[in-house]
Amino acid sequence: MFAVVRTGGKQYRVAEKDVISVGKLNGEVGAKIALAEVLMLGGDKPKSGAPVVSGASVEAEIVEQGRGPKVIAFKKKRRKNTHRKRGSRAHFTKLKITGISAGKD
Repeated sequence: MFAVVRTGGKQYRVAEKDVISVGKLNGEVGAKIALAEVLMLGGDKPKSGAPVVSGASVEAEIVEQGRGPKVIAFKKKRRKNTHRKRGSRAHFTKLKITGISAGKD
């Protein structure tokens, strides 16, 4: 069984025991969280929501909180002696999917 969940404005296809990296979520390492925005459930009896499947949820455990690689935005205007360099590192949360519940049938 798999599910499509939405978190942080992005959608992820997950199955049990998957490890995914999502945008920063609040919580300590080892804490259990539930992702309630399940857009679709797949498997033997697929279900799609409008927009979410009612009663369905995905349980996950926080494996790691961290920061991604540095992304550099460099802008330059030729022959104008003008340039701008900016960098950022996005925060992320690594989740291990522990269970998918379909809710009521």
